Amino acid sequence: MLNGVIPIWKEKGLTSHDVVFKLRKILKQKRIGHTGTLDPQVEGVLLVCLGEGTKLVELLMDGEKTYVGEITLGQATETEDRYGAIIATKRVQPMVEQTIIDATMEQFKGWINQIPPYYSAVKVQGKKLYEYARAGIEVERPSRQVFIHAFERTSEINYDEQKGIQSWTFEVICGKGTYVRTLAVDLGKQLGYPAHMSALTRKATGGFDEADAVTLGEVQQAMDENQIDRFIFPIEALLRNFPTIDLSQEEYHDVRHGKVLAEDYFGKENLLHEITVLCYRNKVVALYQPHPNKEHLIKPYRMFTHTINE
Repeated sequence: MLNGVIPIWKEKGLTSHDVVFKLRKILKQKRIGHTGTLDPQVEGVLLVCLGEGTKLVELLMDGEKTYVGEITLGQATETEDRYGAIIATKRVQPMVEQTIIDATMEQFKGWINQIPPYYSAVKVQGKKLYEYARAGIEVERPSRQVFIHAFERTSEINYDEQKGIQSWTFEVICGKGTYVRTLAVDLGKQLGYPAHMSALTRKATGGFDEADAVTLGEVQQAMDENQIDRFIFPIEALLRNFPTIDLSQEEYHDVRHGKVLAEDYFGKENLLHEITVLCYRNKVVALYQPHPNKEHLIKPYRMFTHTINE
């Protein structure tokens, strides 16, 4: 069984589920999962976990993501992107100055509240919002808090006086659950105009970027040539940004069985305050975390199966 992660460059027209389905056939392996959905019309980096790597899907979904795209001011659409029908217009006249746009984008940094778009997979009373939208049924959409690390304009303003719209490109670095479409719409509201996201690409996620990513076609070719290993990053690479403790042989024997341990088991200088990677002979054995119910104890978050020569 293959273990680790493959950063896939998801092409437009494919759902994230399509990518997983195709990879299961190419790699001849069922245990595969992705770490965060990309809309069918959005291309970009999709992390696909294999084998033991699937134990990290939930953890990696919490990581920050980087997107580049375009915002268009003056028109709103039912899907909040360029593919939906226009539902509101307001001529931008005169054009909004760059300094005002930049200052308003700055206000979106940090924790913000978002209401997810109707055309999304967020569930309300057991049904996805897009199911209500397609049926023409209005429901109350739950607000959620998301974190925006950066939100910046990356181009000059393109102003179309004849159409009464203006647009510009942007980069956003954001946390789990952020809808970039909604970010564009909410920015427009702050500027006093309907708006939508007119382009989007995911450039990075979970510590992997465009340079790391490969297409499904390249994966197929690597399998045909028996060279797939060169595209698979090991589990250790997925966890490179987490605090790490190297185990002694004695510590390894306790940890590999998933024991609940005292918080100072690894010494007072290594008290666990967050999820921490425990390694033995350069292999991840487990992730441990503070015990959620018992003070001064630590417990496994995830355990991994490795053949380690002792």
